[in-house]
Amino acid sequence: MNGAPTDLLVLAVPLLALGVAVVTLTIDLVLPAEVGAPPVPPQVGTQRRGVGAAATAGLLLLLAATWLLPVGGTAFGGAYVQDAFTLFVQRLLLAAAALGTLGSIDHADREFPTRQGEYFLLMLLSLVGMLVLAGARELVLLVVSFELMGIPLYVLAAMHKKSKGAVEGALKLYLTGAVSSAVTLYGLSFVIGSSGSTQLSALGASAPTPLFHLGLLLAVAGMSFKVGAVPFHMWIPDTYQGSASPFVAWLSVAPKTAGFAAFVRLFIEGLGGHRDTWWPVLLVVATVTMIVGNLLAVPQTSVKRLLGYSGIAHIGLMLIAFGLATTDSIGALLFYLAAYTFTNMGAFLVVEVVSRGTPGQPGTDELAAWRGLSRRSPTLGLAMLIFLLSLGGIPFVAGFWAKLFLFWAAWEAGMGLIVVLGASLAVLGLFYYLRVARSIYIEEPDPQAAGPLPAVGLPTAVAIAIALIGTVGLGLWPHLLLDAAMAAARSVIGG
Repeated sequence: MNGAPTDLLVLAVPLLALGVAVVTLTIDLVLPAEVGAPPVPPQVGTQRRGVGAAATAGLLLLLAATWLLPVGGTAFGGAYVQDAFTLFVQRLLLAAAALGTLGSIDHADREFPTRQGEYFLLMLLSLVGMLVLAGARELVLLVVSFELMGIPLYVLAAMHKKSKGAVEGALKLYLTGAVSSAVTLYGLSFVIGSSGSTQLSALGASAPTPLFHLGLLLAVAGMSFKVGAVPFHMWIPDTYQGSASPFVAWLSVAPKTAGFAAFVRLFIEGLGGHRDTWWPVLLVVATVTMIVGNLLAVPQTSVKRLLGYSGIAHIGLMLIAFGLATTDSIGALLFYLAAYTFTNMGAFLVVEVVSRGTPGQPGTDELAAWRGLSRRSPTLGLAMLIFLLSLGGIPFVAGFWAKLFLFWAAWEAGMGLIVVLGASLAVLGLFYYLRVARSIYIEEPDPQAAGPLPAVGLPTAVAIAIALIGTVGLGLWPHLLLDAAMAAARSVIGG
C-alpha cells in the first residue's frame, strides 16, 4: 500500500476536487472579457454563469464517483486514511459544496459578475482542505488542512461588499480563525513533545504529564473556535449577517462538518485513551453552548442572526454526541450533520431571496420582511416553514430524527440530565423558530414591502428544492442514511 499509484488512489477525492477547481479557473480565464466599465449592468455578467455551473457539475460528478472508489487504504505512511468514516464525511461535504455553488450562481451573477471565477475557485480550494481533513491521521497534515480550509473563507466572507457589515464580519472571522490556529498549534506542540510523534496512532501511549494535559485543553479550545462553540462563538452572528446568504448557507455547515471530523480523528482515534482529561471540559463547553445559543437567539429580530445563534445551540448538541464517543453517538452525530446540512442551507437560501427586498425597497433580513410571506410567495413560505420545523425537531422531518437519535444515544450512555436539558432547550428553540413562522403565515405584510418578491433564479430555486427534498426525505426514510452513518461510526469506534 506504499506505492505512488496506491497513494494517489486513496487521495482520489481531494485530488479530483482540486481538479474541479483547476477546470473552474480555466473556464473563467478562457471566457471573453467583460464589456463595459464598472458599474457593470446585471445582464453583462450572465456569460460567466457557466463558471458556477461548471463547478456544480464537477462536484456532482465527483460525488457520484465516490461510490466507485474502494473503501480502505492509507497514503503517505498512514498520514491519510480512506475508510468508511472518511467517505461518509467527504460525500456530505461534496453535497454541501454542490448545493452551495448552485445556490450562489444567481447571487454571484447579480452582485459581483466580474469576480465569479474568484468566488467559486475559493470555495473549491476551501473544500479541498475539508476533504483532506476528513481523513487526516497525522497532526501536521491536520493543521495544514485546517488552514487550507480556513484562509479562503476569510476572503469569501468579505466579497459581499455592498453589505454594511461585510468588513466587520470578515474581520471577526479572520481574527478568531487566526487565534484558533495559534492556540491549536500551540497545544498540539505540547502533545507532540510528550508523545514524540505526530502520528495519531502514537498519541494514546503518551504519558499523562501536566504539559500533555495542557496541550489537550488548548487543542480543545482552539478547535472549538472552528465549530463556533461558546465562548469562541463571537464571530458567527456578525459574519453571518454581513456575508452573502448563499455563502453563509455553506459556511454554516461545511466547515463545521469538517471540524467535527477532525475532532473525531484527533480526540477519539488519537486521544481516546485520555478521554478522562478532555471530556469533562468539553461537556461544560457543550452545555454552555446549548444554553447560550438558545437564549441569545430568542431576542433576535434579524433572521440571519437568529439562525446564527440557533446554529450555536445545535453545535452544543453535536459536541455532546461527539464527546460520548460511542458507536451510537458518533452515528447520531453524522446523521445530525447530514440533516443539519440540508435544513440550514435551505433556510439560508430562502433568506437570500426574501432579504433582497422588493423593487424600490432596500433588502433586509429583519423579521418585518417576512410578514405575510405565505401570501406573497406560498411556495417559499412553505419551504421556510418546513426548514424551521426541522431545525426545531418537529416530526416527521430530518431534524426530528436527528435529535431523537442523539438523545437516545445520550440516554443509553447514562446522560439523562443532558437529555432533559436538551429537550427543554429544544422547546425554547421552537419559540424563536415559530416567531418567524408566525410572521410568514399570521402577520399582515408591511404596506411598504407588500409587493411581489424578486424573481427567483432557476439555480436558486433548484437548490432550495434539493434542500427541501433532503429535509423531507430524511424525515420519511431516515434509515437510508442512518445505516451508512452507523457503518461509518464503526470504522472509527468499532463494535
